[in-house]
Amino acid sequence: MRKLFGAFSLAFCIAATAAAAQSEPPNAMGVTNGHWHMNSKDVEANKKIFVAMGGTWQKNGNFDIVKFPGVIVFLNQGPGTASAVGGSVGTVVNHVGFLVPDVQASTAKWKAAGVTVEPGGNGRKDQAFVTTPDGLRVEILEDKAQTVPIKSHHVHFAVADAEIPKIQAWYAKHFGGKPGMRGTNVADDLPGVNLSFSKSDMPTVPTKGHTLDHIGFDVKGLEAFMKKLEADGVKIERPYNLNKESGAALGFVSDPWGTLIELNERPKPL
Repeated sequence: MRKLFGAFSLAFCIAATAAAAQSEPPNAMGVTNGHWHMNSKDVEANKKIFVAMGGTWQKNGNFDIVKFPGVIVFLNQGPGTASAVGGSVGTVVNHVGFLVPDVQASTAKWKAAGVTVEPGGNGRKDQAFVTTPDGLRVEILEDKAQTVPIKSHHVHFAVADAEIPKIQAWYAKHFGGKPGMRGTNVADDLPGVNLSFSKSDMPTVPTKGHTLDHIGFDVKGLEAFMKKLEADGVKIERPYNLNKESGAALGFVSDPWGTLIELNERPKPL
């Protein structure tokens, strides 16, 4: 019986780890959701929150990362972190979002683990918010049909009203997003993430140097992908770079509204 229980426990742990690292298959352009990169002044405090919310912590080189189905959160504390200014609200990426099967049950567990949870708007029970110590705003929404405790859901952009159709078209053209709506929000769907676009009544600033420094996508065939982006006039912030030892490659671009975007091609999942 003990051997059976031990085998069951091991299988459960392996399955949980695999689920935490799982990403969606790429779309026709080779793109799938990748990561959020945080400038964390207090890595341990942020790690504690994300692990309490259901993420799996792992050390990856110089980085602490927390893995969720569909997205990896990088917690960076390096040169320049101490001077990072401001949270996500006020930047072009206002907040990010997760889905859980039951918002009230999930947030009760998180509160018991010391996570500060803000209620949903207008008394909604299927919505909540968590704001990290560094000011990353995270929306929690409910999907009762969901079979995992938590997974990546959306990145929510804030732009001027006239820019909404432009930003939707930009991500559709360059990343293969499928245009549509998420509730009242104009949106693009990509594997593992919904990109939502809403009106901001105030000017927003670029993400670089803020708590949410950049978002990331994993791309199959990255070198050719970046050549096409450059040919199409997309701003290349850091050209394609291949690490010959690991086989991993990366590059950085930015959208016209100030979102810094890292692009990765990984021979092995993190």
